[in-house]
Amino acid sequence: MAMLGFLKSAGRVARVRNSSPFLWHSLRQVAAPSLLRMMSALASQNDVIFRQLFDRETCTYTYLLADAKTKEAVLIDPVIDLAERDAKLVEELGLELKYVMNTHVHADHITGTGLLKKLVPGCQSVIAEVSGAVADKLINHGETVKFGDHELEVRSTPGHTNGCISYVSHNLKSVFTGDALLIRGCGRTDFQEGSAESLYESVHSQILSLPEDYIVYPAHDYKGNTSSSVGEEKQFNPRLTKPKEEFIEIMNNLGLPYPKKIDISLPPNKVCGLYNLPDELAAKLEN
Repeated sequence: MAMLGFLKSAGRVARVRNSSPFLWHSLRQVAAPSLLRMMSALASQNDVIFRQLFDRETCTYTYLLADAKTKEAVLIDPVIDLAERDAKLVEELGLELKYVMNTHVHADHITGTGLLKKLVPGCQSVIAEVSGAVADKLINHGETVKFGDHELEVRSTPGHTNGCISYVSHNLKSVFTGDALLIRGCGRTDFQEGSAESLYESVHSQILSLPEDYIVYPAHDYKGNTSSSVGEEKQFNPRLTKPKEEFIEIMNNLGLPYPKKIDISLPPNKVCGLYNLPDELAAKLEN
């Protein structure tokens, strides 16, 4: 790892990769897989702005992606309590927020979509049509969401909820999996029309079928991990590496408690996070 000490920016990594294939090969032999994924992405993508943001209360990840040239941006899975943070970052980076997108109707937090539509006028909300939720743009499997010269492919990945979707960036070799696939885990299937069988089939057919070097960015992580890869999850995921029948048995016997925030989260999340809000959050929209 000593050879990595001087690689302090994506530009330097890119120069090493492009000008010295031998050194790049040597680095590949000694670097950790997670670091290599990061280095590879940084080295090959200098036309995309990417931020992974975190909510400590719900352990939710929010993702900001933008075209570095056109400044068009999308925000995936925002949390209402941190909408001001997200809007400020968009402003500081000089971005034009085009879409605020959800991977599904969340049960553990209220989406920041509605408040962001007020804080950043002109942006539109996005969610899967099959979710039954209200949004400016309802999307379906196989469609794409474009921002600048980039796009995200929409893949239907039900099982945690009927309306779960994953967003695939083939350009970034990444997939944003929501709660369908977590790092060494997956979303629960015991509420919100959940189905262990559907989850197993959709994750294997739509996510784990991607190239093994694709980076997995989930909606949550409770152990401090930030990303994984398709290859890692195919090898190490303790649930999804099991045969389907065993996976279903595991999921049907988790014995998890009732989600703490589901009763206050689902009603507003069905309507873009604009209505049916708790009083303290409704006040944010009025100010």
